[in-house]
Amino acid sequence: MNLNTKKKITQALVKKAIGFDTVETVEEFSETDGEIRLLKRKVTTKSVPPDVSAVKLLMEMQSEERDITDMTDDELEKERERLMKLLEEKKK
Repeated sequence: MNLNTKKKITQALVKKAIGFDTVETVEEFSETDGEIRLLKRKVTTKSVPPDVSAVKLLMEMQSEERDITDMTDDELEKERERLMKLLEEKKK
C-alpha cells in the first residue's frame, strides 16, 4: 500500500472514529406532459456518532508502528490529551 492511500484510509478512520455530520438531499420528481419536474427537495443534516471499532482499528494501526507498551507514562498522557482534544473539537 502506498503512502498516499494509507494516509487517506487513516483520515477516513479518524473521521469515523470521532464522528461527523453529513448533509443528505432527497429529491422527488414527476413527469408531466413529457417534462420532468422537481416536486420536492428535502435537505437534512445527519450526525454520524463516533465508532468504537474505528477507534480500535486506529489504535491497532498505531501500535503496529509503535508498541504502546513501550511508551512512557508521559508519552501515554500526551497521547491521551491529544485524543481528548480531538474529541472536544468534534463536539464544537
